[in-house]
Amino acid sequence: MAFEDLDLDDNEFDLEPEDSPSPDESGNRTFYIVAGVIGGVMLLSLICLALYALVYAPQRRNDQATQVAAINAQNTQVAQAAIETGLAAQFTDTPTVTPIPPTATASASPSPTLVIAAPTDVLVTPTIDRTATVSALLTEAAAGRLTPTPTPSELPDTGFAEDVGIPAMVGLALVLVVVIFLTRRLRTAN
Repeated sequence: MAFEDLDLDDNEFDLEPEDSPSPDESGNRTFYIVAGVIGGVMLLSLICLALYALVYAPQRRNDQATQVAAINAQNTQVAQAAIETGLAAQFTDTPTVTPIPPTATASASPSPTLVIAAPTDVLVTPTIDRTATVSALLTEAAAGRLTPTPTPSELPDTGFAEDVGIPAMVGLALVLVVVIFLTRRLRTAN
């Protein structure tokens, strides 16, 4: 095989093919892909946020309201039972005696008729007076004999800022700013 058999064309050894995009277009394509991915993630997060706000949050509020109503109904039943138990403890079964005065009858018989009064058991059913109960509770509260339930008056101490503290967070931010400046200085020094 001789050098004459080799068909060398100048076009075969081009370093850049004609169909490949320029380096600027390749960088733009990467930018568009990254921007599309970030936009897709943002869109997906907005859809999830809308679903949470429109579906999950109202359902959770309704469940909490139902639970509060059930607890209030149970508390009302317990209070009613306590009132009835207190009234039952105060009830004393005392028979009422109604004396019947003897009646004198004019009769021709020589012996007078005497009537003896016998006690009868009368069942008394207690009536619940809600106004009296509320009045008694208000009187106890005014006298200071009831212990009130404490209500929260300040925000709870939870979260990162309460655990670490604001001065530590500011110090950490300053350290990170110093790290940024040092890395930039190291880059420009090379």
